[in-house]
Amino acid sequence: MTSMDPVQIAGVPWPRYKLVALVLGLIVFAVIGVVTKSAAPAVLLAAGTSTAVWLAFGLRRRR
Repeated sequence: MTSMDPVQIAGVPWPRYKLVALVLGLIVFAVIGVVTKSAAPAVLLAAGTSTAVWLAFGLRRRR
């Protein structure tokens, strides 16, 4: 199994980098939410982190 192998979720193949991006977003959301005790910065930072990781790995994968 390599990092390029898709993971089956509900019968739909997902690249691993997308799952990594989502998990990192959830971790950032939880940490920032606990530290700031506010949803707004937690949501914004989690969305930004997930998007940046998703795009970075997606662009790297195409090369």
